Amino acid sequence: MKEEGKYIYGIIGTNEMRNFGAIGVGSRGDTVSTISYQEISAVISNFPLGNYELSKENLMAHQVVVELVMNDHTVLPMRAFTIASSAEEVRDFLRKNYRELTGLLKDMDNKIELGLTGSWRDMPAIFREIADEDRGIKKSREKIAATGVTQTLEQRVALGQKVAGALEAKKEQERDKVLRLLMKTAIAVQNNDTHSDPMIFNSAFLVDRSREKEFDSQVNELDREYGHRMKFRYVGPIPPYNFVNLRI
Repeated sequence: MKEEGKYIYGIIGTNEMRNFGAIGVGSRGDTVSTISYQEISAVISNFPLGNYELSKENLMAHQVVVELVMNDHTVLPMRAFTIASSAEEVRDFLRKNYRELTGLLKDMDNKIELGLTGSWRDMPAIFREIADEDRGIKKSREKIAATGVTQTLEQRVALGQKVAGALEAKKEQERDKVLRLLMKTAIAVQNNDTHSDPMIFNSAFLVDRSREKEFDSQVNELDREYGHRMKFRYVGPIPPYNFVNLRI
């Protein structure tokens, strides 16, 4: 039989024993409960040590637990598959980091994370815009079109670099327009990596719960103004994953 560890979902600001139900990560239906130190607790469930299956089902189960706890508490979320070897290790983590954790709980009190990505709908149109806006790129394209393919490899590489640079500059320009509006409501923003040429921004916003509807309205305003040009993906509210970095 495998040794049991403690899967940690997050930290909350209470010393009350809580039972959140038999919804733990894994297929066993482990009970999600708390381990406390002074005025803070770790939300945990039992989990067999060494059995780390980073599956979609387990990641979804982790998210379900954290969002359920979030209904009643401010949560400092832990990375998925943060597993301590014992309850004693969990308490030791709480004890050693007590001051930092209580400070973070105060900072994140009544805060939520909202995620927004924006992508261009029509990339050929964007590349045409870049060519029209940059005389050097337009001239290079015309020159390449007028010469033989075998003579223009270096020219093509240079043009590709120019276009890539212009594309990044255009992304930054359009991202800044969006951020200027949303930062009227958000407390902070974390800009994450984009994963493709069409993706303009991939941002997480820290927002006070009391201003969530206001932020929603601003996202709707962006969609009305830029929806013909960009498609947006809006997610949340979720715990502040991008603004808290805890690990054992």
